[in-house]
Amino acid sequence: MNRRTILKKGLLLGLSATLPVSSVFSGIRRATHPVNNGIHTFTLGKLELFVVTDGHILFKKVQPSFAPDVPANQVKQVLDENFLPDSADLGVNILIIKSGDKIILLDTGCGTILGDSSGWLLRNLPKTGIQPSQITDIVITHGHPDHMGGLLGKNGELTFPSANIHLSRLEYEFWQSPSPDFSKSKMKDEALKTMVVKTTKQTLDKIKPNLHLFEDGSRILDCLTLKIAPGHTPGHTITTVSSEEQELVHVADLVHSPVLVFAHPEWGFDGDTDFGLAATTRKNILEELARSRQQVFSYHLPWPGLGHVRKKGKGFEWVQTGFALPD
Repeated sequence: MNRRTILKKGLLLGLSATLPVSSVFSGIRRATHPVNNGIHTFTLGKLELFVVTDGHILFKKVQPSFAPDVPANQVKQVLDENFLPDSADLGVNILIIKSGDKIILLDTGCGTILGDSSGWLLRNLPKTGIQPSQITDIVITHGHPDHMGGLLGKNGELTFPSANIHLSRLEYEFWQSPSPDFSKSKMKDEALKTMVVKTTKQTLDKIKPNLHLFEDGSRILDCLTLKIAPGHTPGHTITTVSSEEQELVHVADLVHSPVLVFAHPEWGFDGDTDFGLAATTRKNILEELARSRQQVFSYHLPWPGLGHVRKKGKGFEWVQTGFALPD
């Protein structure tokens, strides 16, 4: 390299320190929003999507909530192999979709039900540029309080007063029955069951004027296909978001752990209303997702809940999508 070239390159490097980055790297796509905590933005075809954190739910011990019937040494071995502690910290990841004049919320988080470690949706929502009154539609994947809790404020008022609320007919009928059937669940905490049933029934009563029931396989709002994936609850719903031949599969509560129920779908979770059916559904859908290689969004896996499912031995593994920078 001759002296003239060296001087020229040095001059360019010196100028680059004083010029706006956009001038030097004009071909690189830049973020159009300020740096934020608690949200992640991306696109799917023509859709603009946001992930908003509602906080987290900590289980101080893996068992008995996870893998309730599995020998403790087997669970410990899997945790050790994956550098995980004997605890489970569940994210609460909420997906928002902008589609034309629709702003769609998939589940609403915990609201005021589970304490200060969750219920952050309303705190983080303004970072997306969206106000609660602008939400046009809400899809509730199932009736548990960590998914429906955000529908109501602390005084029982509607948090999203303009929104149509969509729930599967099967799910609605289960929770509206005089005594929802938990006989096939592994949950031993009767007080917790009572709280869940009471909270869900009260919420359904409050939102009834805004409630729309859908059937298995329904397509709504031009971009959502709703599939019943029973077991966690009878009407537990998986949602496929699609636009311009691109798809994202929102698996709701199909999985709660990035390791345990991928490696061993049959190990399950005691919050599954029908433990055996949930395990069968989980295995079948993970098989399908591994085969199709579709992008997946999970409500409870590590932030921001985006990744893929891959077959591994007799089970599966979660392949988290990585990002070079936070939003």
